[in-house]
Amino acid sequence: MRVTHDDGPLVSRVRTLVAPIASDLNLDLYDVEQRGDTLRVTLDTLPGSPSGVDLDTLALATRLVSRDLDHEDPLPGHYTLEVTSPGVERSLRTPAHFQRELGKTLNVRLADVGNDQRRFEGVLVAADESSATLQVADPDTGETTERVVAYDQIDRAKTVFVWGPKPKPGGPKRRDTPAAGARTGKKLEKSEREKQSS
Repeated sequence: MRVTHDDGPLVSRVRTLVAPIASDLNLDLYDVEQRGDTLRVTLDTLPGSPSGVDLDTLALATRLVSRDLDHEDPLPGHYTLEVTSPGVERSLRTPAHFQRELGKTLNVRLADVGNDQRRFEGVLVAADESSATLQVADPDTGETTERVVAYDQIDRAKTVFVWGPKPKPGGPKRRDTPAAGARTGKKLEKSEREKQSS
């Protein structure tokens, strides 16, 4: 899967049909892919949104996209339609995908199998129409350096979900909230009073 700037004519036609639907639902048309007899339409929230696409919105988008594709019939033969969100770890296939993910950690695999560092991970610090710049740790020194990679050199790239810090061993155990504990205590006190009065 190379980073691409454009799609074939069928995918471009589907993109043209789906873009207004995504816009009407206040979503971003993240990607359109055709693999064999599967057509995958990937929708996302607009850049900077606090949360992802919810299932109800995806279900509505699926019905609307399916209706328009049935009406316009841009693809010959039978196909399976998948309408999805990109998920937490998302594939980056276009310059726009890279530009949207600035500041995120990426995992990159280069197309050149002879390259010593064919696979690497780094933080995306810049992206334009022809290349991406990542801050990577030098494997020999551990120092952070910037690495510029042209899109035509990238075989695959995806974001990496970075988990928050691990809890310290032997740290405090999770407790109920004080309000919940207070209510429980009141109920217990009342039960004890009822037992004593009987």
